[in-house]
Amino acid sequence: MKPLSFSFFKIMSLRVKPFWIELGYFTTLSFLGFLALNYFSKPRTLPSFRPQNLDVFFTSVSSTTVSSMSTIEMEVFSNVQLVFMTILMFLGGEAFTSFLRLKLIKKENKDESFSCKDYELGNVINVDDKLEDVIITNPIEDHSHHDHHDEIIKIKSIRLLSNVVFGYILVIILLGSSLVSLYIIIIPSAKQILNKKGLNLHTFSLFTTVSTFANCGFVPTNENMMIFKQNSGLLLILIPQILLGNTLFAPCLRLVIMFLWKITKRHEFEYILKNSKRIGFSHIFPCYETISIAITVVGLIVFQFVVFCSLEWNSKGTSGLSTYEKIVGSLFEVVNTRHTGQSVFDLSTFTPAILVLFASMMYLSSYTTFLPVYNYEEKSEKMKKRKGRSLMDYISLSQPSCLVIFTILICVVEKDKMKNDPLNFNVLNILFEVISAYGTVGMSIGYSCARQINPDGHCKDATYGFAGKWSNTGKFILIIVMFFGRLKKYNQRGGKAWKVL
Repeated sequence: MKPLSFSFFKIMSLRVKPFWIELGYFTTLSFLGFLALNYFSKPRTLPSFRPQNLDVFFTSVSSTTVSSMSTIEMEVFSNVQLVFMTILMFLGGEAFTSFLRLKLIKKENKDESFSCKDYELGNVINVDDKLEDVIITNPIEDHSHHDHHDEIIKIKSIRLLSNVVFGYILVIILLGSSLVSLYIIIIPSAKQILNKKGLNLHTFSLFTTVSTFANCGFVPTNENMMIFKQNSGLLLILIPQILLGNTLFAPCLRLVIMFLWKITKRHEFEYILKNSKRIGFSHIFPCYETISIAITVVGLIVFQFVVFCSLEWNSKGTSGLSTYEKIVGSLFEVVNTRHTGQSVFDLSTFTPAILVLFASMMYLSSYTTFLPVYNYEEKSEKMKKRKGRSLMDYISLSQPSCLVIFTILICVVEKDKMKNDPLNFNVLNILFEVISAYGTVGMSIGYSCARQINPDGHCKDATYGFAGKWSNTGKFILIIVMFFGRLKKYNQRGGKAWKVL
């Protein structure tokens, strides 16, 4: 008799649409994270300060959806809470959730291929056998033999791919955290910062590495990476982790598979490379499309870097840094716009042009490509879907429409603050925060008491995000935005059925 958990997993993988599976996964993880942060561990600021339950839940959702939006300062959390947040970011990161999706794909294909015994084949084939040892006796039709054999290769390839993805994740996290620890041990200025903040070296290294690779953007310090802006070596260690975990995940994964194929000569690797669409894994693309993604990533980084240096080289945010530190800091800043959100500069000091540029970059999906990519298989599938559109195809909104709606809702909720504090609560700042949450980036312009028209004697500048000054209703709306943003891939074609004349 199969275990209950296995039966439930089978029902989930076969009966429930992927959107609802992922929504349930992130929602459950967020509530468990809230319980862990609020009831099973205590902040280190007790009894002087205790975060509100909504702020703790907001932080849990932000960690799970790897959005890194913040409403409370990071140094409030104890070492145990930081460990819990590390687990949430790891389990919610795109790399790990893609590994779970591979497990579901493998199970679905295995169940479809072996749902009934194929007596005509004369024997039962074990998918755990080596590909070269698969022998089919008493054939009936060459076509059926080919299909069955192809299914076996596919299942074995998916199983091998899941192992590669998990190994990829572990290697980068272990290597990355080791390099961060080594740097802090060697460089006195970095070590002095951790000692002053009362942060554990190993917790900081693992937390920062997982956050960076998962593209979450949280850092255990209140100032994020601004306090390390003169530690260029640390920034250079983190930049590859940002790219390997998100925008260059697909190209680097393909390179890893090509390398393993060259040294092992296993047919499964060749099958993965030549049948990327048939595998059904969203991070494996055909060769030309993969190259296009990589070129677009590099091109956008270079474009942002040139514009940023042109406009902000002598700005207030970059003052006090040497030429080398400005170059590394600027590169780190522009790489983070897609989609990590760590920052070495104060965004409130940037010109509006840079903020608009960053907002545009935050909106773009990880695998955006501006080179022409034509796929006959996808076009034929789209033509089939057009013949029988469901009601949801006609009522679903496009992603820009969703951003507009969320921004309007927050402006309505925060209308009193927009009237009394227009320099902080303006439409650009709110839109920037919404796009950052929807893009799961986490960058924020923040809130400044100096920008208040009617100065409040009790106002105190804080290092958390602009959303920290919103009402509870505004924060709750942003929580919904973070969930929408984490699952936005299911709405990429939203609004396509609409016809605007």
